[in-house]
Amino acid sequence: ILYASLIGASLLFSFLVINSGGSSSLALPDRGDADSLNKPKNIISKAKPMASSSDEPQPKWHILRLTNYIVTFGFLLSVLKFASNATTYLDDSTSLLQFLIIWSVSMCYFFGFFGISFVELDELESEPMLRNPMPSAESAVPPVKVVKMHPPASSAPVCTDPTSFQKPPPNTPTSIKELSNGEIASLVLQDKVKDYQLEKLLDPHRAVEVRRLKVDVQLDSLGHGGALAELPHKHDLDYKRVLGANCEIVVGYIPIPVGMAGPITLNGESIYIPMATTEGCLVASTNRGCKAITQGSGAVSSILRDGITRAPCVRMPSAKEASDVFLWIERPENFQKLKEVFESTTSFGKLLEARPSVAGKNVYIRLRCFAGDAMGMNMISKGSLAVIECLRQVFPNLSLVALSGNMCTDKKAAAINWIEGRGKSVVIEATIPKGVVRSTLKTSVPAIVEANVNKNLIGSAMAGVVGGFNAHASNNVTAVFLATGQDPAQNVESANCITLMEETQEGDLWISCTMPSIEVGTVGGGTGLPAQAACLKAIGVKGGGENPGDNAKQLAHVVAAATMAGELSLMAALASNSLVAAHMAHNRKPASK
Repeated sequence: ILYASLIGASLLFSFLVINSGGSSSLALPDRGDADSLNKPKNIISKAKPMASSSDEPQPKWHILRLTNYIVTFGFLLSVLKFASNATTYLDDSTSLLQFLIIWSVSMCYFFGFFGISFVELDELESEPMLRNPMPSAESAVPPVKVVKMHPPASSAPVCTDPTSFQKPPPNTPTSIKELSNGEIASLVLQDKVKDYQLEKLLDPHRAVEVRRLKVDVQLDSLGHGGALAELPHKHDLDYKRVLGANCEIVVGYIPIPVGMAGPITLNGESIYIPMATTEGCLVASTNRGCKAITQGSGAVSSILRDGITRAPCVRMPSAKEASDVFLWIERPENFQKLKEVFESTTSFGKLLEARPSVAGKNVYIRLRCFAGDAMGMNMISKGSLAVIECLRQVFPNLSLVALSGNMCTDKKAAAINWIEGRGKSVVIEATIPKGVVRSTLKTSVPAIVEANVNKNLIGSAMAGVVGGFNAHASNNVTAVFLATGQDPAQNVESANCITLMEETQEGDLWISCTMPSIEVGTVGGGTGLPAQAACLKAIGVKGGGENPGDNAKQLAHVVAAATMAGELSLMAALASNSLVAAHMAHNRKPASK
């Protein structure tokens, strides 16, 4: 009787739930605020109710799901009770009839109601997002249409999409600044306002807040709601500096810890090296290398060559005509003509060399340019176009295939960078007394020299590397690049390095790093952002130098010094077999909960 009453009550309860009114839909808040992303709950959970498109009452599906659990529990309990004393119940017709009634009613419930919430709940709960909201008296919030298969974004970076330069379409609300952040985000979701136009229609700071609301709704439809909660976005980063210079479709920024290695004595000066990294032990290890170098002779660094390169690819109707272009460029008097037109496009840039190469009908013209304190890619690209126009006047049949023909070579491993250099070609050296090798580096001079030969020279040769005759130059190059606003993708060629070690006649350690293609600048690009500018200021190379190019050259020296310090410390750890122990001691901690 008890079980029958339980099942009967559950059926009646389910009937009442199915026919009861009350619904709430999910929408963007009327007062959208990106701060809500930093709170535990998703912004959608704080949204105000939105009117349904139908007047029909909506079921309380969470209560029905609870009913399912109750009925399932009762059914399983009755089965277990029957199984515990089946012989007695089979002989007792009254008890057997009770069990049969309970099981029959349960089966009826299962067929009639079971699975409604388990199978359909997710879809039913998502339906309010797809309904057209009724305008309220306060404001007509546009519908938010969210689907799990997202179409390609209509927005695009301003540097690649010509439509980004156009004015907003006529149907864009003229009073958009008066709308709440949530309302604007709804317009973006409906494609009535283009994502990439937010900075033009609003101010850059508010554009980020609106975009975070919009992106959070999109991520929520994929089950990743609130993913932006821990992504900083407040005014620690000046988005006005970012706009049109560093990034598009901005939603925040990634905080990377910055450590300060040093001091290191570099060319007679004490230098501290900012390094942005998430790799434990990297800054500590580099700091140990800085200490050992400073305890010794200090680092002495020289720049062998300074010039960024760009290699346009041009095409002629025949290989013979391509060879004519080659020979024309090779003549000194013709190079002077190219130099004049190139330098007419820039205040600081100086064309240093034009070296052609022929492949069939193609001519690759590797131009090398002094770019002052800028890294120089924009400068040399602009000048390269002027050179091409000059060549067209002499060779009317010449056609430009690509402004960059990949013989530059930018952001790719290439022997030409390793052999001829790109950017700043630097060689740096230091002598470490054998006593310092023992006390600070915890190894011996013969051991570290042997490890370097067998690992960095023989091992790298066996691997067939190009420019990779080092332990981990890329680690230090990238960390300094990130801290100082350089292009991190250029660590590919900037980390070209050969590390050499020798034992001197006095038994001390001599170390050098030769890096033929360090590409850095102290003006332009990411160097203008406040955090990166602060790191440049810490080095003493913020902005342009007293003489054009001085600061960029000093930064190249610093990159080389950081690399040599890192090479020295890591090779010492390998030679003493203490690398794993150091990482386990300093780079392991329980995961945060």
